[in-house]
Amino acid sequence: MMQTRVTEILGIQYPIIQGPMAWLTNAEFVAAVSNAGGLGILGPNAGQTTITRDPQETAERMRREIQKVKALTDKPFASTLVVDYDLTYTWPILQVVIEEKVPIVLINGILDERIFTPLKEKGIKIVYRPGNPTIADAKAAEDFGIDIYVATGFDEGGTVPEKIIGTFSIVPMIVDAISIPVMAAGGIGDVRGVRAAFALGAEGVFAGSVFLPTVESPAHQSVKEKIVNATAEDLLLFRTLPAYYRSLPTELVHQIVERDQAGASREELAKLQNGGVGMFKGMVEGNSQEGFISVGTGITPIKAVRTVQEVVNELMADFK
Repeated sequence: MMQTRVTEILGIQYPIIQGPMAWLTNAEFVAAVSNAGGLGILGPNAGQTTITRDPQETAERMRREIQKVKALTDKPFASTLVVDYDLTYTWPILQVVIEEKVPIVLINGILDERIFTPLKEKGIKIVYRPGNPTIADAKAAEDFGIDIYVATGFDEGGTVPEKIIGTFSIVPMIVDAISIPVMAAGGIGDVRGVRAAFALGAEGVFAGSVFLPTVESPAHQSVKEKIVNATAEDLLLFRTLPAYYRSLPTELVHQIVERDQAGASREELAKLQNGGVGMFKGMVEGNSQEGFISVGTGITPIKAVRTVQEVVNELMADFK
């Protein structure tokens, strides 16, 4: 079995990480990824069906989901640590991660020494995925002592990077800049994308959209069917904050694109998009009037709703 530094650091069978995808994870889904040999990650709102803006309640919800994962798998898994500038939300979740002995965290966005020290002291592995990967950011992250850097290209679903650099351009750029292992994210929909990522120097892949149309995914069944029946040509791209977003067509997205083309400001478009609420409505509830369906450009090869195990087996075919 072929190993990489990613599998060695994380203690997993295959060099694949499932993206956290906000509302679109829960304990059952994450455990399925880990049991299949990858690394499952609990998203910021994993397992939730209601919105809370209370930091402590957010942390306790994460604790309950972490405990559910531990009951479903003995394999490594991770929790997302969204870093805000004053650590209002970050610190309570960090404490829960430490108390529950989560072996790995995914840090989205901001490098902050205040949170790195306690993580390092507890031996928790750090996967860092910035919103805007750059050479300078990668070098700074390496200096901070992160374990794995995720290089995300413009091909991804969700809030895409500000610079329009494709995955297969950003990956070798980051690989050449740092010595720690780099994972590729954005537009990877089948084993060919995995092979391309490794050819460019990546030591693992970080994938979200390909896991959405799975039996275990909490995405609405209508969303799974839309993904299976769509190609990258169907995706709509629009301006928002901080930069761009893409989605499969919905009534809301058509409105946003129309306003975008009419010259609306990014602030106006972001308000209409309605952030995480728009994602919840579109992807968890299946409400195409008030929500959006965020996926990356790698959806074209996805032709059926499969199990998580089947997805991992196909993507990791070269690592058997």
